[in-house]
Amino acid sequence: MKANYKKKIKTPLTVEQKIKRRTFISFGAFSALGVSTIAGWKWLLNAPEETPGITGGTRAPLRRALNKTELFFRNFFSNKHLVKTYPITEAAKTPRVNSLIGIEDDEGFDISSWKLIVKLKNQKDRYISIDALKALPKTEIVYDFKCVEGWDEIQHWAGVRLSDFLAHFKLQEEAKKQYMGLETPNGAYYVGLERESIMHPQTLLAYEMNGKPISIDHGAPLRLIVPVKYGIKNLKRIGTMSFSDSRPRDYWAEQGYDYYSGL
Repeated sequence: MKANYKKKIKTPLTVEQKIKRRTFISFGAFSALGVSTIAGWKWLLNAPEETPGITGGTRAPLRRALNKTELFFRNFFSNKHLVKTYPITEAAKTPRVNSLIGIEDDEGFDISSWKLIVKLKNQKDRYISIDALKALPKTEIVYDFKCVEGWDEIQHWAGVRLSDFLAHFKLQEEAKKQYMGLETPNGAYYVGLERESIMHPQTLLAYEMNGKPISIDHGAPLRLIVPVKYGIKNLKRIGTMSFSDSRPRDYWAEQGYDYYSGL
């Protein structure tokens, strides 16, 4: 004889029961995520600090993550990608002055005797005057200058494209290296830039702001404007320029910030 089995029929859940089940699942998932986040944060806080060098001031795992992020973005970087520009009428009439690191205590600085020093390996240094730079074709840009502190401002700058500068002064071979280093005349502030940003068509050696010579507080007589980077990479009062295949020193990267600092 065949046994008779009665098939159990599941009672449909009521609306209230469905809500309670979903609430329980959501709360459980949220709690698990919160616990794992706290555990991860504690792990990072207790992780060893990176060995100070070109970068410093942060935990070793975080620096490794930042370095991998830089490589990822460099692989996908394109000079065809341009930042958004704006009409001159939208530019700030009095651009914000933020940091003065590297130029604040330089009382002996004489703009009239300033020259850009290009340091070259196995060659004599090149000295380039502001008049020589102004003789090159001028490029203007009005864009949204962004600071890592969270503020941004539409600003109007003008100068010579860095790529045009390198071509005019026959520095193309040096520019094939992976990095450029820039420093203030007193060496107190310094940045490193990868080749892709150096050759970006919107990167300028700027000598004008709002149609006038750059002010002292904004980096006269020459500063860097690199729209694909945060403001910490836009060095004021460029003194020296150098080229290398290894990362040059970078002021804020030594303080724990991201070396790449790209947008």
